[in-house]
Amino acid sequence: MSSRADRLAERLAERELDLMVATNLVNVRYLSGYTGSNGAAIVGPDLRVFFTDFRYVEQAAEQVPDFERVKGERDLLGDVAQRLRGRVGFEDGSMTVRAFERLRGLIDDEVELVAAGNLVEDLRAVKEREEIEAIRAAAQLADTALAAVLERGLAGRTERAVAFDLESEMRRLGAEEPSFPSIVASGPNGALPHAEPTDGEIPRGVLVTIDWGARLDGYCSDCTRTYATGDLNGEAAEVYETVRRAQASSSDAVRAGAGGKAVDAVSRDIIGDAGHGDHYGHGLGHGVGMEIHEQPRLAPTSEDTLEAGMVVTVEPGIYVPGELGVRIEDLVVVTDDGREVLSGLPKELQTV
Repeated sequence: MSSRADRLAERLAERELDLMVATNLVNVRYLSGYTGSNGAAIVGPDLRVFFTDFRYVEQAAEQVPDFERVKGERDLLGDVAQRLRGRVGFEDGSMTVRAFERLRGLIDDEVELVAAGNLVEDLRAVKEREEIEAIRAAAQLADTALAAVLERGLAGRTERAVAFDLESEMRRLGAEEPSFPSIVASGPNGALPHAEPTDGEIPRGVLVTIDWGARLDGYCSDCTRTYATGDLNGEAAEVYETVRRAQASSSDAVRAGAGGKAVDAVSRDIIGDAGHGDHYGHGLGHGVGMEIHEQPRLAPTSEDTLEAGMVVTVEPGIYVPGELGVRIEDLVVVTDDGREVLSGLPKELQTV
């Protein structure tokens, strides 16, 4: 983990910072390896200090060997403040106003707190080989779990029962937890991109969208598949095929150097040409790693450029209000010469 702190330290000079203080626990884990619920870290060119309270001292001794370790009070900001000097970057995207005001009240007059933007998040966006392997393992676990659930059928079960079955199966296979609350949305409910599973039974002859993921060894997976529960009407089958084409073409556009806006436009053009532009209101995808939503973004407003090592979702959808929805999503690694798809389940329309 020290190499990550080293890379952060190298970037401080670009922002004219002497130190960076991390209080976001995801960033703290990324930099130090610590998995507990109370911790902070300071990183500088010649400084690596980790803070936690007495509950986690032994855990930190095992997980954070490359940092000086300080046992502080449960509110760590007082201990952190004593070690700050010069221009200090803070995580303005996640630190609360209350925490910022408290920290500002504790530091010396010579210390200046500077909004550091996404310094750590920028590092997290480009995954190391070990991180990609962790995400790959999470994706494979999630695929295995859904395959087991589908063998038990969809029609006649409630959306909530299928979601519970899926999440239980992921845990049984070794997941720490689902990456996010699983979405199981049938028929008209599929028109809600973030539908919550209901107690309604899934009927035959409809589309069912399932969006799920597993967290394994601290890393997330994210995938969506849409299935049929019997013969579909012509519009439903046509919408499915449009989304499938948009997803395949967008995935093919993922490569190092491509802009997030340009990759998103591939899907938007295909769906728009099919007459469903108004039924596709979200971005094509987002980064995935220690959190389910990370940098970069694939969206009409994205200013990100893809780099080898980034892991992104490619998830176009069509949502026809009151009728149906289709979303197909893969987890994709950006490589030096293109991309690698981590999601393994078929994308041709399957009837369950």
